[in-house]
Amino acid sequence: MALRSRPRAAKLLGALSVFAACIAFAQTKSSSAPFTGFTWPSEHPRDVPFQRSRDITGIEFTGRNIRYANADTWYPSWASDGNLYSPWTDGEVNGVNSTSNGPKATTGYATISGDDPLHLTFSNPGLVSAAPQPYQGRYPCGSLLHNGIWYYGTYCLMDTDGDPGKGLNWDILGPFVGFRVSTDYGKTWTETPRTPARPLFSEPAKVGGTVRFGVPHFVDFGRNMEHSPDGKAYLVAHGSREPDPQPRPANASWITGDQIYLARVTPSIENINDAAKYEFYAGRDKAGRAMWTRDFAAMQPLVDWNNNCGNVTITYNAPLRKYLMSVTDGGTTISKFNTYVLEADGIAGPWRLVVYMRNFGEQGYFVNIPSKFISSDGKTAWLCYAANFTNGYLHTNYRENPRGSGYGMTLQEIKLQVQPQRR
Repeated sequence: MALRSRPRAAKLLGALSVFAACIAFAQTKSSSAPFTGFTWPSEHPRDVPFQRSRDITGIEFTGRNIRYANADTWYPSWASDGNLYSPWTDGEVNGVNSTSNGPKATTGYATISGDDPLHLTFSNPGLVSAAPQPYQGRYPCGSLLHNGIWYYGTYCLMDTDGDPGKGLNWDILGPFVGFRVSTDYGKTWTETPRTPARPLFSEPAKVGGTVRFGVPHFVDFGRNMEHSPDGKAYLVAHGSREPDPQPRPANASWITGDQIYLARVTPSIENINDAAKYEFYAGRDKAGRAMWTRDFAAMQPLVDWNNNCGNVTITYNAPLRKYLMSVTDGGTTISKFNTYVLEADGIAGPWRLVVYMRNFGEQGYFVNIPSKFISSDGKTAWLCYAANFTNGYLHTNYRENPRGSGYGMTLQEIKLQVQPQRR
């Protein structure tokens, strides 16, 4: 169970019983029988703000799938040594347990080895403890292993007093704190000099206030960031801005928001926790070129779709020369979730719709496409995500959709429906 909702669960069931329920419905490694492949129908809302892609027109699930570990928040970064390095939390990996909520919040990390997604090995799991105060939880987000240095970000959440029985069980999005750093592949860590009270980008203005650059994730540019267009690391994040014309319940949480934002920085230990070293996407000039600013207040949305944004990742598909963005709209945070995939020729867009997957998971979240598992022609890849965390403590009985979806690191093989190149 993703512990963004654990404060509520603890009040209902007690922290220990909830944690036990969480672990009970996820195996260390499980693979459902391959199912018959199918193309996901795109059931997008009428107000979708994107043009349909003419280059990638859909996604087929092949039926090959697997699930690893008893934890979520997997965002693998492909390092120069060939391994993947990922954060994780709220569960157990090889006997190591993490919980991101409470005064002694811990977040995990691990090494993932292997070239076949169906036969991966998880090793060197460990934990780092970092205080969330004045918030109630601290969770993993942007993670990058570049030139032997591991940058590992965390963000905070503030508990609310919702009613899970009425679908009101959300947590308010708190600040992105900053990056802890390891120069020995996770054996030792130097904690970020930033704190939840004094975060990297100085938002929100007050506890419980609006966050725009929330839960950021590094754009996946391939092995050791080899396909970065300019040698810089890019981060994509979701949030909301004021005033909001139509706020919804759970308007800005770990999985819900209204806008998507983009930033970039030259990765180094000196730069990574210095806000002055970052540039932010600031819209387009009259010629249609992307503009960048060092003024955080002048940052503009990369995507603006009120009440339809949420946790977001981007992967560069080098063989196709396409950027693929995965966005999850988390509803009320304990409801069924919708995930959509966009494509673009450049990292700043314009972005076009590949598929809108209603009720993906049925409660799929933290969706990303690890670049290591993209085929040489770019047409086959694997979706990485977790799903259905409320089944373990709210007994929601959400289905595996597609089969194999569940709590842990779920991998589903997909084929992109790539159209012949237009002349």
